[in-house]
Amino acid sequence: MTKNTCNFCGRSERDAGLLISGIGVNICANCVESAHKILEEEFKRQKEFKVDTAETPKPREIKAFLDQYVIGQDEAKKFLSVAVYNHYKRISQLTDDNDVEIEKSNIIMVGATGTGKTLLARTIAQKLHVPFTIVDATVLTEAGYVGEDIESILTRLLQAADYNVAAAEKGIVFIDEIDKIARKGDNPSITRDVSGEGVQQGLLKLLEGSVVLVPPQGGRKHPEQKMVEVNTKNILFICGGAFDGIEKRIASRLNTNVVGFRDKTSVTIDKSNIMQYISPQDLKAFGLIPEIIGRLPILTYLEPLDRNALKRILVEPKNSIIKQYQKLFGMDNVELSFDEEVIDYVVDKAIEYKLGARGLRSIVETIMIDVMFDIPSEHKDKLRIQLEYAKDKVEKASSKMIA
Repeated sequence: MTKNTCNFCGRSERDAGLLISGIGVNICANCVESAHKILEEEFKRQKEFKVDTAETPKPREIKAFLDQYVIGQDEAKKFLSVAVYNHYKRISQLTDDNDVEIEKSNIIMVGATGTGKTLLARTIAQKLHVPFTIVDATVLTEAGYVGEDIESILTRLLQAADYNVAAAEKGIVFIDEIDKIARKGDNPSITRDVSGEGVQQGLLKLLEGSVVLVPPQGGRKHPEQKMVEVNTKNILFICGGAFDGIEKRIASRLNTNVVGFRDKTSVTIDKSNIMQYISPQDLKAFGLIPEIIGRLPILTYLEPLDRNALKRILVEPKNSIIKQYQKLFGMDNVELSFDEEVIDYVVDKAIEYKLGARGLRSIVETIMIDVMFDIPSEHKDKLRIQLEYAKDKVEKASSKMIA
């Protein structure tokens, strides 16, 4: 190469423009810029998946962060904050300090649909900057049957960690719908239960901490691929489920009824939130095997959302639904506002549909779909959503579903 040529891309000074000279080498401005972008991406990736356990936020800091995104559920937030903090303290314990080995404390959250189980887990992972994945337990089956293998849970975590095994081994996995893999009764099954008790048995080795051979692209579609070893010892598993009907089992254990009076011991039972009295034996009665309950030692519950909580969820959190739509319209230079009556109407409809916080977005989307289609082409600078318009859109959508 000539002295006036870039040693990286081979372009001459005339084609490349500015050349930076070193000892016997040259590099052009374009190659410098490309190298800078590559370094930025690599540093960003390393920072994103670097678990600095020495700087793990304290429980109060974790809860304060959760408060910005999740309304209410103070009890669940405290349990999660302490469990996560202790988990990453456990990871950071010195390897030469073998006097006391801290065991892993996986978590199980029980609460009705739309109360915030998934949001809590996702927000904690966001705070800690660790790889995070959500897995639906209903698609899992025993190996050899139609469905996904248990190991696919770790495949998704590897993908979330950009195939950085060390980062994945300190990540968080949220297993949703854990109640859907309950066995059909409190007694061991005498027939093969490939999507229930069989899945629970398969999950044991992941939850307790073991080295698992994971197909990085998914096992059944790419059987020829090389397996990756993943140690689950430091992966935090958070399980969530609605456990529909478990209130009756709790009430039966408390020797009372959900709509009854006092129990025989004269202890006042809060009938409006009987889920707060849940215990591991209730999970066993529902159909979780004792082994898996033992590997999920931290049990917490989520309170049912009342009207006031739903209204706060709609407008208060940092990424509330209303703020998201206002930001969307703001990108088109449109100032969006909702009348207070519209907010109340959306909340009332969510309660009517019994979908919890999850139903709020679908209702607002129904109201907003037409204006989101028209407004970008109309060059308006303000848009006010009124009750009459909201009712018209929701009622029309309801009539179509009935028809």
